[in-house]
Amino acid sequence: MTRLGPALLTAFALVGATVAHANGLDQLKSFHATTKSGKVAFRQVVAGKGPQGTRESTGTFWFQRPGKFRWAYETPYEQLIVGDGERLWVYDRDLNQVIVRSLDRALGSSPAALLAGDSALEKNFDLADAGKAGGLDYIDAKPRSPDTGFEHVRIGFADNLPRTMELKDAFGNVTTLTFTGFERNVAQDADRFRFVPPKGADVVGEAR
Repeated sequence: MTRLGPALLTAFALVGATVAHANGLDQLKSFHATTKSGKVAFRQVVAGKGPQGTRESTGTFWFQRPGKFRWAYETPYEQLIVGDGERLWVYDRDLNQVIVRSLDRALGSSPAALLAGDSALEKNFDLADAGKAGGLDYIDAKPRSPDTGFEHVRIGFADNLPRTMELKDAFGNVTTLTFTGFERNVAQDADRFRFVPPKGADVVGEAR
């Protein structure tokens, strides 16, 4: 599953002042308070220190809080990450392999919790306003747990929506996500957040 970047579990959200005066933390809280579901296209660029160098992928992310999401890589490889509210499924079509974990353990302090989790962000993250740059208001989020696989998340907001996300993992790799065409509070098909391992797939982990 090495092609999945540090952002394989991906997200954001706050109530705040007016948009014109809201800082990054205000916009994060407004996003969580007003956006219960969504769909957005993403472009992911992983700048690694290893021989693979820079890798780029694109796809679509759907979510319905709390804890349901579908992160679908479409190019250059088809890979899928589904949170069904109880378990996290990671499917590599080329390898015909599925990794499954308890969602509580997988989501809690992951970047995806910032978007698809509940509103108890301060329980899992140290959050700080990170100023304004390039027309975006930024926050920094540092996981409280040392076992998340990443050290730091930086999210840029505009109009109470996440527009960019940067993750730095423990190996010095930096993943940058750019979000476009955000649709908030859209009707979601319940089947989108269900996953059944394909026949013959190698299933690894906590399937029950």
